[in-house]
Amino acid sequence: MLFTADAYEGLVDGTITVTFRHWARPQVKVGGSYKIPRRDIELVVDDLRQLPAADISDDDARRAGEPDRHGVWRRLGSRRQVGPPDLVVWRVEFHRLAPEPGTVPLPQQDDLGPDDVAELDRRLDRLDAVSTHGPWTRPTLHLIAQRPAVVSSRLAETLGRDRPSFKIDVRKLKRLGLTESLEVGYRLSPRGDAYLKLSPS
Repeated sequence: MLFTADAYEGLVDGTITVTFRHWARPQVKVGGSYKIPRRDIELVVDDLRQLPAADISDDDARRAGEPDRHGVWRRLGSRRQVGPPDLVVWRVEFHRLAPEPGTVPLPQQDDLGPDDVAELDRRLDRLDAVSTHGPWTRPTLHLIAQRPAVVSSRLAETLGRDRPSFKIDVRKLKRLGLTESLEVGYRLSPRGDAYLKLSPS
């Protein structure tokens, strides 16, 4: 699940425990756990159900980080200030899974040894090998290192790529702990920075 930056504090301290989504079909399942990009936050879904947006209570709105249900309606894209929007939404209730004591998030694991570098080389080589547009992993990492916080469309254009497929590829690097998303664009994580310094490629 994706959240805007203003929700992170509430997710961390546990005051945000509900979200409302206008999905065509559910994107999560009860019991599933979901990590929040760029943050050491993992959420476990406790309840999932549909309801009319008109039935959202002010109490649930506060649990979603809004002062009242009008705030939720605005988040859902309604321009109405008075009266409920004509939407059926998914109500997702969740709790934050506490990290194991002493656990260091993967993007922060920058103390790489030769075996770590070799394993990352192997996994990046595999991504390059199955690509339909040729080797892309190292050029993308180097570009993000050189141009952090640059909008993805410009980065894609620099590499002669289309934006949607470029963003999909960057997400693959993020799963390896090598990149982090910013409000605009990306940056290398400490792990990604360490990898580029240690890898001959």
